[in-house]
Amino acid sequence: MSTASQSIDYTKLRQDFVRAVARLCPGWLSSQREDLVQAAVMRVMHIMNSQADGSEKDAAFASSYLYRVAHSALVDEIRRTTRRQETALDDATVERIAVTFQDPERVAASRQIGRGIQDCLGGMHRDRRLAVTLYLQGHSVPDASRVLDWPAKRTENLVYRGLADLRECLLSKGIQP
Repeated sequence: MSTASQSIDYTKLRQDFVRAVARLCPGWLSSQREDLVQAAVMRVMHIMNSQADGSEKDAAFASSYLYRVAHSALVDEIRRTTRRQETALDDATVERIAVTFQDPERVAASRQIGRGIQDCLGGMHRDRRLAVTLYLQGHSVPDASRVLDWPAKRTENLVYRGLADLRECLLSKGIQP
């Protein structure tokens, strides 16, 4: 490591960057403040390592220089974020986007199948309904067994008998599973 980079107090430097980024950072980017501070510290470390030519450099940076480095890191992050058009997606947005790309006939058929499954599950005994619901949600039989705190064999029987009942019920409603 060079003598110039050894004489920098990175703890104080980081604290200065935290203050500078706190003043500069807009609210919508506040969740990335720590990343901005790290980027600014890394820039200074890179500059110090590239200046290491054997001669002793002045390691004490002026606060205006630190402010410019923090500002530059912030502007770069804003540009990067807006260029990628990053947006937070909630469940309602994802569902709306997913539905928009489906044809109306498929959406109606899916709703009909969903109502049929709910009706059929509602007619099952409680234990069978719980086991089948977990299975339909993607849990394996051993996972469902752990979640329900039941013996594995009991859960397996409830799942497979429940699936058979579900198929039979859906067929009686005219829905092909």
